[in-house]
Amino acid sequence: MNIEKNLKSIKEDLPAEVTLVAVSKTKSTSMIMEAYNAGQRDFGENKVQEMTAKWEELPKDIRWHMIGHVQRNKVKYMSDFVSLIHGVDSHRLLVEIDKRARNSERIIDCLLQVHIAEEESKFGFDEAEIIDLLDSGKLESLKNVRLLGLMGMATFTEDSEQVRREFRGLKKLYDRLKERLPDFRELSMGMSGDYQIGIEEGSTMVRIGSSIFGARN
Repeated sequence: MNIEKNLKSIKEDLPAEVTLVAVSKTKSTSMIMEAYNAGQRDFGENKVQEMTAKWEELPKDIRWHMIGHVQRNKVKYMSDFVSLIHGVDSHRLLVEIDKRARNSERIIDCLLQVHIAEEESKFGFDEAEIIDLLDSGKLESLKNVRLLGLMGMATFTEDSEQVRREFRGLKKLYDRLKERLPDFRELSMGMSGDYQIGIEEGSTMVRIGSSIFGARN
């Protein structure tokens, strides 16, 4: 498994404006250091405890992305260091992140997760819920959270046209919300299997694990 070589070939494939988040969940700190030594700085984890343990051990210039579903009672463990929380799927979670960020004297960057897949198992807002949240004025009081954009996961399917349709719908929503939310600049869509489609449809951030580190442990 040549992590450096894998990273290089993926990065050569990516437009300069697209951020590569190396999904390091279940991977050892030595594998992460291989990627780090090859120049990678953005790493994605889906469990708060695992991410916190790695943060304690690894270089402090790593930007940690929380890409999994977040339970509110776990936010406090990562509020001192997390760079970007991708999976914000409720107002209650935003309130908790804001509270913990305030305690940590930080502003935490977040993406709103939108449910775009035809699968029940995926978390996220639907479009109407996000519009309702904006219209409600509830976001104004959250001074320690900065909404940078949206994240979505397409249906796990061989049907690339369906994936494209779902990503395209997310991009349209992103463009509409960008008019109202001045900080919007990130659209996190695309993983190892579908990131090329994500980029073609306007993604600014892709989450890639197995193509860098090999199949899941």
